[in-house]
Amino acid sequence: MKVLWAPWRMAYVGGGTEPSGCIFCPPSDVDPRQALLLWQGPQAVVLLNKYPYASGHLLVAPRAHVADPTALAAADFAGLCEVLQRAIRLVREEYRPEGMNLGMNLGRSGGAGIADHIHWHIVPRWSGDTNFMASIADARVMPEHLEATFERLSARRALLEG
Repeated sequence: MKVLWAPWRMAYVGGGTEPSGCIFCPPSDVDPRQALLLWQGPQAVVLLNKYPYASGHLLVAPRAHVADPTALAAADFAGLCEVLQRAIRLVREEYRPEGMNLGMNLGRSGGAGIADHIHWHIVPRWSGDTNFMASIADARVMPEHLEATFERLSARRALLEG
C-alpha cells in the first residue's frame, strides 16, 4: 500500500489552529504569502483556497463583510464582478483548464464554509481530474503544492488590476 503524505491538512483536521477573524478581511499588516492573498483592491480581494478542489482554486470576495450579495450596493457588486472576471482570465491564462466551476454558497445550509462573508469559488477543471481517491480513500490528490500555486499566480497578479 502506498502512503500519501499531506501534513498541511493536519491543521484543518485537528482544528483550533485557524486564524481568528475573517480571512476575507485581512489586516493591513498581513503577510500575503501566509494569508494566501494574491491581490486586494478597493472593492474585492482574491485569495487561494487553503483547501483547494483543484490547483488554481481561487476565492474572490467583496471588501464589505456581508453574508448576502443583496446587501452590497450596486456599484460594489459590479466592482466585485469585474474582479471576478479578471480572476477567471488569470486562471484561464495560467492553467489553461478545459472548463471551470464558478459558484457561491450562501449560508451554512447552502454549503458555505465561511457563511458570514460571501465569496465566489473559481475552480479550474480538466477531463479526468477526479479519480477514485476521493470516493474510496476520502482523500484528494493535488498535483501542485499550494506554495507553488501561490508563486505561479503571484507572478501574474497584474492581470487582476483594473
